[in-house]
Amino acid sequence: MKKLVFYSFLLLNIWCYGQKKVLQAQLVSQNIIIDGKLNETAWESASIASDFITLEPDNGKPAPDGKKTEVKILYDNDAIYIGAKMYDDEPSKILKEISQRDNFGTADLFGVFINGFNDGQQDFMFYVSAADVQGDCIMTDANGEDYSWDAVWIRKASLTESGWIVEIKIPYSALRFSAENKQTWGINFFREIKRTRYKYTWNFVDRKVGTFTQQAGILSGIENIKPPTRLFFMPYASYYLNAGEGQKTYGNIKGGMDIKYGINDAFTVDAILIPDFGQTKYDDQILNLGPFEQQFNENRAFFTEGTDLFNKGNMFYSRRIGGKPSVEPELNDNEEIAETVQNVNLINALKLSGRTKNGLGVGILNAVTEKTFATIKDTITGETRRTIVEPLTNYNVIVLDQRFRKNSSVTFINTNVIRNGHFRDANVTGLVWDLNTKANTYNLSGNVKYSTINASEDKRGLFSTINFAETSGKYRYSVGSDFVTKDFNPNDLGINFYTNYYSFYGNANYRILNPTKLFNSFRLNYNMYSEFNKDSGKVQEFNIDANVNLSTVKNNYYGMGVTIFPVEMYDYYEPRADGRYIITPKKINLWGSISTNYNHKFALDLNPTLSIADEPGRAAFGVDIGPRYRFNDKLLLTYTFSLLKKNNNKGYIDSYDDDDNEATPEIIVFANRDVITYANTLSGKYAINSAMTFNLAVRQYWSSAENKNILQLDSDGRLDPYPQYTENKNSSFYSWNADLSYSWWFAPGSQLSALYRNNASNFERVIDKDFKRNVTNLLTNDALKHIFSVSVKYFIDYNAVKNKIRKRA
Repeated sequence: MKKLVFYSFLLLNIWCYGQKKVLQAQLVSQNIIIDGKLNETAWESASIASDFITLEPDNGKPAPDGKKTEVKILYDNDAIYIGAKMYDDEPSKILKEISQRDNFGTADLFGVFINGFNDGQQDFMFYVSAADVQGDCIMTDANGEDYSWDAVWIRKASLTESGWIVEIKIPYSALRFSAENKQTWGINFFREIKRTRYKYTWNFVDRKVGTFTQQAGILSGIENIKPPTRLFFMPYASYYLNAGEGQKTYGNIKGGMDIKYGINDAFTVDAILIPDFGQTKYDDQILNLGPFEQQFNENRAFFTEGTDLFNKGNMFYSRRIGGKPSVEPELNDNEEIAETVQNVNLINALKLSGRTKNGLGVGILNAVTEKTFATIKDTITGETRRTIVEPLTNYNVIVLDQRFRKNSSVTFINTNVIRNGHFRDANVTGLVWDLNTKANTYNLSGNVKYSTINASEDKRGLFSTINFAETSGKYRYSVGSDFVTKDFNPNDLGINFYTNYYSFYGNANYRILNPTKLFNSFRLNYNMYSEFNKDSGKVQEFNIDANVNLSTVKNNYYGMGVTIFPVEMYDYYEPRADGRYIITPKKINLWGSISTNYNHKFALDLNPTLSIADEPGRAAFGVDIGPRYRFNDKLLLTYTFSLLKKNNNKGYIDSYDDDDNEATPEIIVFANRDVITYANTLSGKYAINSAMTFNLAVRQYWSSAENKNILQLDSDGRLDPYPQYTENKNSSFYSWNADLSYSWWFAPGSQLSALYRNNASNFERVIDKDFKRNVTNLLTNDALKHIFSVSVKYFIDYNAVKNKIRKRA
């Protein structure tokens, strides 16, 4: 009898969780007012989606009766409408911090995930918090959630005596679906109760399976609707007031327009005419002592919105477009650059992207930057001349991404840079694959890329990688290998640092899928990585890593790890010379991480690190300390102090030719140095309401490298004293950035923003260890640059304008 009961319960679970739930949408003719009340009569007869199931931490367990959720869907010729009731038997404990769009803070959350083609490949996700803050993103299993995508839709959340309610209107223009008369969409609903960190979905999402988007339910009943004309205009106007020492205060006005046009039900063209990026976030510049450039985040909306296709294969680095010039000017004797060109101006940019019903994704991006000159000054005569540092340049990216079997894809990518005249051109072509078994238990992924540089000396290079992984269950593993030739160079429109090597790596990990008495989540990882120089076969990198990450039942997060480098390694990059290397010692790295529950008004992030090398006195230690305090649902302040100190660090400082030494014609100079870095950041948010916020971001940074003794790199990779080198190569870089901004979403898709920014930076060879003086030196009228700007962007929907004209007629 007991066995009969057990097997009956097992079969019931398999039936409930193995089947996709189906919800019927109801056609509505009356006007639905988005007010968070659900008081129209059409809501009363609509079908109900209920019986939510826990996503995490207790995956598969039904939601408790006191926290049940009910969702209904209506539709008409213009949009679908979602009405959701989130019941809570302790409504006074609902968390409802007000925050900016796409940043939900400490608040309960409701979401609807829609796939108009029901192909299990890509979800359009729409979120609303209990504080009436909205967020949206595009979700794929390969790339996760991309919150840079913003759609125009309407929502309203309201609190009730039994919980809270969300009412949403999503115009069809914000979605992608076929032109068939009877629609079948993939759909799922999501709820998070923030105080317990429990997450629920309507259709069961099994965490043992390595996919999320393919475990959605079904939305049926939508018939005889037509994809609308997706034509949007976003005109903008901006005013900038600039002030700084040695220059006259001046103002300038900018204006332009962004255009979005849906060519058909699948593809959209985005065009930017007369771009304005003056209000983008500042870059966190650092003292860069390494052999490679600093990589920056992309903050320009045009290059972040809906770029999942262009990110395939990691071949596209959008900061190349409108970035620093590609040419260093040649200087004659007694000449200097009068003013450094920081960025090349973007003339225009266009982006086409979309996916057909058969799963073919197409992405085309094209941008043009203007011809740019630098001014060169003769230090004796005072005469100036102009020289080209960037010609008129065209940047182009083409992506063809074929999805199949709802969980796999093969992608072709080409990036191309054409510079006018005799300047260098570049082309990179890649093939990327991501293949999964039908049950999503195993994955085979990889890519092959081929680069061509057309310059005074043509160069061609190859990059290839392959990876195999088990992607389901408590125990998972992966193995992989890379192969990169010396002349592989995608850096005209991509970014890559390491070449001329082959590598082998592997990972094994264990995780719990359901909570225990102590942990809500627990994951243990073991990693091994080995890398060899392709020409010599010498070990460039070899490490063994083990780490653990967990969250307790009280929702505090902890992590710790150790990485061991058990052999000496040969660094071919730090010497900055072809074929030369420096031998780096054995070492061990330790790290820890603590993040207390953000649900509390006060929370703390703590991240210590320690590195000890097998070399006398060579070590590094650092710490990040980040207290945060939420005064109320409107005001939040977060402060972070970062310290990193490296003792007896060995690094490159100079090189020159030695004509008297045939054995070693190039002298490469290193320094034994102490490097110390301080950074203080303060961020704050005050929300007047869900559409209007003030934001503060302040960063102070200082890093110095003090050379204690000078060393020469020998041909065998060892360092010897080199006291005859006397040039000062100490480095000290300090900077200050402060942004105070105001943002008001005064209508759907329309925003008014005001920004006050001041910033200053300085690089010196003389190290002043007076921390206070280094900070205050940047906070004077002589050092600071000031910018005040106001920008207004207005969203115009062609369909809305057309409908208004019809009603008036």
